[in-house]
Amino acid sequence: MNQQPYLVHLALRLAAGLEQYPASDLKKHRSFICSQQQPDGGFSGREGGSDLYYTGFAVRSLGILGGLEPAETESLCGYLKSFSLETLTTIDLLSWLYCALIVQASGGPDLLSEVPENWNTRIAERLETLRTEDGGYAKSDQGALGSTYHSFLIVLIYQLIGVDVPSPNRLIQFLYDMQRDDGGFVEIAPMKRSGTNPTAAAVATLIILEAMDDELKSDVRDFLNQVKSAEGGFQANTRIPFADGLSTFTGLLTAQDLGLNEIMDLEQVRKFMQEWLEFPTGGFRGASWDEQADVEYTFYGLGVLALLGQATQ
Repeated sequence: MNQQPYLVHLALRLAAGLEQYPASDLKKHRSFICSQQQPDGGFSGREGGSDLYYTGFAVRSLGILGGLEPAETESLCGYLKSFSLETLTTIDLLSWLYCALIVQASGGPDLLSEVPENWNTRIAERLETLRTEDGGYAKSDQGALGSTYHSFLIVLIYQLIGVDVPSPNRLIQFLYDMQRDDGGFVEIAPMKRSGTNPTAAAVATLIILEAMDDELKSDVRDFLNQVKSAEGGFQANTRIPFADGLSTFTGLLTAQDLGLNEIMDLEQVRKFMQEWLEFPTGGFRGASWDEQADVEYTFYGLGVLALLGQATQ
């Protein structure tokens, strides 16, 4: 497996891509994200009130925009300390671990210094309770089927806690089994139509596990060509007639990771993001019909701009 955690490598890559833009163009997005920080130090989604999931995206966004200010870091620390690692769901655990990493990188304390010595072993044991017979990982310990997305999240957690994925070949085979004839990947086994986001999760996981090959790359190229939108971005699947920010980010990231830049008109992608999804006052909406920005879609929007910036270096 790669030595540097995937999320760390991605953050460095996106930060470098955003350096291609004038600071004045990015300041409004930082201001929007900071406006979502709550009195308890967390960040809110659309429902209001702090949420660890949205806090993760806010912190990832601030990280690629130059990092957290001391006051933001101190406030965030208080929020993160209110959680017990043993009680967090997979996605919240990943958000917490990444936020803790950014806090320390921003000059804050090591939040893991106060947890039991064998904390990573205990987390690994808990993650393995989510392992399913098909070789993947389920969303919860009640799930009977592996999820492509949650398998990806768990691999990311293993990287952040410094533990190798147990029986990686079983997970690789699970992902191979999630591929469909259209070249993409599905979220769970009964599904027949591939999606852009499960395809991106599968490709990223296979790259981490060093199990990508030229035949798979060709298949994914075919699939991504099917979900390109006339608007300039990527659709979630072939039946959804419009592009969205999440699918455009994951689709473009997958294309770049596999060296498939030729399938996209990068200027058209830029126009889609800046004319349809970016708010002039800061933040990004999810799709052209969306009326509100949030920190999650702002991360995807910044991510797309960063990937475009990197492609033009």
